[in-house]
Amino acid sequence: MPVDYLRTLTAPERTRRSNIHLGISLAFIAGATNAGGFLAVGQYTSHMTGMVSSFADALVMGDSSLLKACVVAMVAFITGAATCAIMINWARRQKSRHEYSMPLLVEALLLLAFGLLGDDFNDHGFSATVYWTVALLSFVMGLQNAMITKVSNAEIRTTHVTGMVTDIGIEIGKLLYWNRSSPYPDAPQVQVNWTRLGLHSLLVGSFSIGAMMGAFGFKYVGYAATVPLAIALAVLSSVQFIPASPPKLIE
Repeated sequence: MPVDYLRTLTAPERTRRSNIHLGISLAFIAGATNAGGFLAVGQYTSHMTGMVSSFADALVMGDSSLLKACVVAMVAFITGAATCAIMINWARRQKSRHEYSMPLLVEALLLLAFGLLGDDFNDHGFSATVYWTVALLSFVMGLQNAMITKVSNAEIRTTHVTGMVTDIGIEIGKLLYWNRSSPYPDAPQVQVNWTRLGLHSLLVGSFSIGAMMGAFGFKYVGYAATVPLAIALAVLSSVQFIPASPPKLIE
C-alpha cells in the first residue's frame, strides 16, 4: 500500500533503498524551494559557500545590506541544522518512532507559512521581505540537510549539489579512463563506481527538476507555489502515526 511505502521513508529502521528514495524526494523539494527563494528575493538560501563568499565581498565593499543578509542566512542555516540535531537526538533517547517525522513537520509548517504569508510581508518593504525570507528558507535548508545527513550517515545531501557534481565528474573520469597495460603488474585497475554515479545523478536530477518546477510555480503562482511542497512534507511526517497494515494471512 502507498501508506506502507511512505512509512518506510521515515521509519527508524533504515535501508539504503529508503534513504535514497527519501533523499530524492527531499532533493526535489530543496531545489524547488531554493529556486522560489531566489525569485522572491534574489538570494539562494541553500548555498552557504556562496553566502560566505558574499559575506567577504560585502565586508570589503562596505555593502551593509548584503552583509546583514549573509549573516542572517548563515546563522539561520546553522540554527536549523542544530534544531534538527536536537529533535532527532531527543527522539532517539525517548526511543520514539518519530525521530525523522518532527524535522519534516517543522519544515512543512515553515514552508506553509512562507506560502501563505509571503505576500503579506511584501507590504513591509523589500528589505523586510529579504531578511525574513532568507532567514526562514535558510533555516529550512539547514534543517533538511542535517536530517538527511543523519538519516544516511552523511552519504546523502539534498540542499546543495557541488559535492555530488564533483563526484559525478570523478566517476565519469574513471569510466573514460583507458586501463592499458602497466609496467607494474600489481597496479589496480581504474573502475567506475556505478552505485555512486547513479545515486548522485539521481539526486542532482531531482534537485534540477525541483528547481525548474519551483521557478515555474513561483513565476505564475507566487508564494503559494510552496504550499504543495508543505503538504507533501506534512504527509511524509504524519505516516508514522497511521497504524501499519496487518499482515496478510495465507489460507
